[in-house]
Amino acid sequence: MSHVTYQIVRHDGGWAYKFDGVFSEPYPTREGALAAARAAAAEQRVPGRSEVIEWEDQNGKWHTESASGSDRPETEVEDSNG
Repeated sequence: MSHVTYQIVRHDGGWAYKFDGVFSEPYPTREGALAAARAAAAEQRVPGRSEVIEWEDQNGKWHTESASGSDRPETEVEDSNG
């Protein structure tokens, strides 16, 4: 099972959450970013439908695989600013 940690950080004149180098939209307050990160983390844990997905790798090769709707990551929110 994968693990996702959202970090609360200062970003673009406000606050945001980030994961794997990708930032959310900015929020005016740290509390707003924290609430949004907690909501995103909760949504990531919700199971969905199993689906067949297709994706292209960095070499331009297409792959087809089944993605299990129950294969959800563990999530957490890290706020070292508060």
